[in-house]
Amino acid sequence: MNPPTLTHVDPQTLRAFAAVAREGNVSRAAQRLHLSQPAVSLQLKALSEATGLQLFTRTPQGMALTHDGAALLPLADKALAALADFGQAAAGLHNTVRGTLRIGTILDPEFTRLGAFLKQLVESSPQVGTELRQGMSGDVLAQIDRGDLDVGFFLNLPDDPAGAAYQLRALTRFTYRVLAPAGWGPQVIGKDWKALAALPWLATPPASAHHRLQRRVFGPGSLTGVEPHRVALVDQEASMLDLVKSGVGLSLVRDSIAMREAQARGLVIADQVQLACDLSFVCLAARSGEPVIEAAWAALDAVWDQGLRGRAAT
Repeated sequence: MNPPTLTHVDPQTLRAFAAVAREGNVSRAAQRLHLSQPAVSLQLKALSEATGLQLFTRTPQGMALTHDGAALLPLADKALAALADFGQAAAGLHNTVRGTLRIGTILDPEFTRLGAFLKQLVESSPQVGTELRQGMSGDVLAQIDRGDLDVGFFLNLPDDPAGAAYQLRALTRFTYRVLAPAGWGPQVIGKDWKALAALPWLATPPASAHHRLQRRVFGPGSLTGVEPHRVALVDQEASMLDLVKSGVGLSLVRDSIAMREAQARGLVIADQVQLACDLSFVCLAARSGEPVIEAAWAALDAVWDQGLRGRAAT
């Protein structure tokens, strides 16, 4: 029997195949592709019939690639990448950059200079629309990795780069301080990390920069090797501050906010410890040449370079 001859494969069919292969589930793949589940199932069936191969097997967890399916997945990725390259090349023939830029944002807009960045982008690339999605630092990186975001702000530890898969620019370095409730001076002044670990601490989800920072000083393989006495899990900076003010426990807080709260409300800053952190801007390295993303980098550079010149002048 001669193997089938493929005369046409719809790109959407390849996208469905790749999405199901990575999600391991038709329903999640359909959500990712903004299609109905039956539509994705039909595309998988059509591709299986066109190739004459069984591409997936059903498992209790969902769908698993067969040996043949695993062999075809890199080729599907290559074909989809070629289509994307074609589209980018065609877009590059136009002088005006058009499209939508999905931006992951973190912290407060003033700290990231979000307003100035968007103003510069609108003025330099008026045909680029923007979608903002606020989240925690780790969530932003995960969404960029999945393709749900194009660019985003990210908090990374100075000696812990995001990885070769990303293009990352450190915008500014700052420090996190340990902030304690008012009246806790005797418990935190002059104390090192190991002594502070015995006090009540506010914990944060793994996606937050606070969590990664705490793992540097607490837990196995850390500076202290001990676990802190965690009393609450918090995922919002405002809630963390409120709990510190209420006397619940300690928290890592940006230096500028810690000093403000110490002056305004008498909260106490531990004077012997601090942790450095970088505010960075990130995208996938493989996508850095896309016109809309290039426009974002140009706008970002203009805003932050201008800010650096302004600080140097003062």
